[in-house]
Amino acid sequence: MGTTPKLRTRRKNAVEPAEFIALLNVIALVTFMLAMGLEVKFAAVTGSVSPVHRVVMGLLANYALVPVVTVALLYLFQANPMVSAGFLILAVCPGAPFGPKAASLAKGDTGWAIGMMVILAGLSAILSPALLGLLLAWVAPESELNIDYVAIVRTLLVTQLLPLAAGLAIHHWLPKLTDKIVKPVSLTANIMLLALVGIILAVQFETLAAIRLRGWTGMALLFVASLAIGWVCGGTEGAIRRALAVTTSCRNAAVSLAIVTGTSHFAGTEAVTAVVAFAFVSIFATLACGALLGKLTRERSDP
Repeated sequence: MGTTPKLRTRRKNAVEPAEFIALLNVIALVTFMLAMGLEVKFAAVTGSVSPVHRVVMGLLANYALVPVVTVALLYLFQANPMVSAGFLILAVCPGAPFGPKAASLAKGDTGWAIGMMVILAGLSAILSPALLGLLLAWVAPESELNIDYVAIVRTLLVTQLLPLAAGLAIHHWLPKLTDKIVKPVSLTANIMLLALVGIILAVQFETLAAIRLRGWTGMALLFVASLAIGWVCGGTEGAIRRALAVTTSCRNAAVSLAIVTGTSHFAGTEAVTAVVAFAFVSIFATLACGALLGKLTRERSDP
C-alpha cells in the first residue's frame, strides 16, 4: 500500500518526456518548414513540377520501390510483426522536412527538392494511409488495425504544408522582411532540431542500445537501398540525382511517430522503437551522405 503513490508518481512522470518530445517535435518542424520557405523562391518550387517524368520517378522511388525493398528486407530478416509495422510506417511516409537541407549539403537542386517534398507531403495524406493499410494487412492479417486518416492529414498540414506556404508567401511578397528574419529563423530551426535529436537520444538510449547488431545491419541495408533507389531514379542530371538520392533515403519520422504513437495497437510497442531507431539512422546517414556528395561535387568542379 505504501509504494502505490510512488508507483503512480513515476508512471505520471514517465509520460512527461514523451509529451515534451511530441510538443518540441511539432514546434521544431513548423520552424524548420518556415525556414525552408524563407530560403527558397516560390518560382523555384513551382518549376520543380516540370518535366513531369522527374516527378513520376520521384513518386515511383518513394511510394513503390522503397516500400517494396522494405518488405523484402523484413521478409529476409524475419522481423516480428510489430517491428515490421514500424518500418512499414516509415516506408510509406516520405517527404522528410530536412530532405531539402540534405539536398543543399549534397549540392543538389534545393528548389526541386522542396517542390518534391511538397508533392510528397500532399500526396501522403492519401497514399500513405492506403499503402499502410495494405502492407499492415500483410504483416498482421489477423489484427484489426485502425488508421486515423484525419490525424495524418492534420499532422501534414500543421507541421509541413502551412508553415512552408507561409514562408514562401513571406519570401515572395515581403522580401525585405525575409532578409531580416531568414537567418534567425533558420538558426532557431537548426538549434531546435539538434535539441530534439539530443533529447530523444537521451530518453531512448537504453532502448536503442539494446538493439542487436543484426537489427542495425538491416537498417543500414534499408538506408543504402533507399539511397540507391533515389540515385538511380534521379536520371542523368547531377543536381537532380543527388537531390532525389538524399530525399529518398530520409523518411518522414515526424509523421511516422505521429502514426505509431497515435494508434493504440502500436503505442508502447517495438513499432515505436523501430521508428525511432531508423529515424536516427536515416537522419545522420542522410546528412553525412549529403555532405560527402557535396564535397565530391566541389572537388570535381574545382579547376
